[in-house]
Amino acid sequence: MAELKKLLGSLPTGLRTPLISEYKKLTQNYMEHRWEPAELSGGKICEIVYSIIKGHIDGNYPSSPSKPRNMVAACRQLENENSLPRSFQILIPRMLPALYEIRNNRGVGHVGSEIDANNVDATLMLTMVNWIMAELVRVLHTGSLEDAQLAVDALAQRNTPLVWDSKGFKKVLSPTMNLKDQILLLASSTDESVTIQELMEWTESTNKTYYKKILSALHKEKLIHFDESEQKVTLLPAGSNQVASIVEYHAKT
Repeated sequence: MAELKKLLGSLPTGLRTPLISEYKKLTQNYMEHRWEPAELSGGKICEIVYSIIKGHIDGNYPSSPSKPRNMVAACRQLENENSLPRSFQILIPRMLPALYEIRNNRGVGHVGSEIDANNVDATLMLTMVNWIMAELVRVLHTGSLEDAQLAVDALAQRNTPLVWDSKGFKKVLSPTMNLKDQILLLASSTDESVTIQELMEWTESTNKTYYKKILSALHKEKLIHFDESEQKVTLLPAGSNQVASIVEYHAKT
């Protein structure tokens, strides 16, 4: 599976890198129930996405994102650009002001509320940003559509605070997590298939026969795809959902 940064290779580094970085922060903070930092990243993503669409119109992307003086007015102006793909002309320009409104004007009304609206707002923001990211990849990607969708799906799960990564060597930081959950978490921490050998090294396991039994069980549960001939493991959508639950549980403990 291609990496998101490669699929968005048509964008300059000054736009692509902060876009992916803020998206990682948004998903990580959301999984940690840190609503306000998540919403801060959502606001920055609005500015980056606006800069991308404006550069797409101009035929010359800026080297770095910038904030329009009036986000609402600037987005309305984009709707006059008939040469744009429909999502760039109408849908995203109408979503960005809503996201910006959540970022700027919703938090002040939550203090003392009986319902934690920050949770609801952050959930809405993450859902909308996920859609925008997928649409950016769909319109701008340089690889296959399948790779594009897999890359976006993987990015939402792979950056978790429970995985330590040092030059490609990974380790789960929870000393009590069972092996099945460790495998799922480690498989989610990369946007490519991972080899059995890598997983065994990262979990400090030596019994390959026993390890394959666990992988086969996860395969039967439709949490991973275990390609025994290639000796590789790929996380499936149900596995991504399970990872979100694992991260949420450990964020509370």
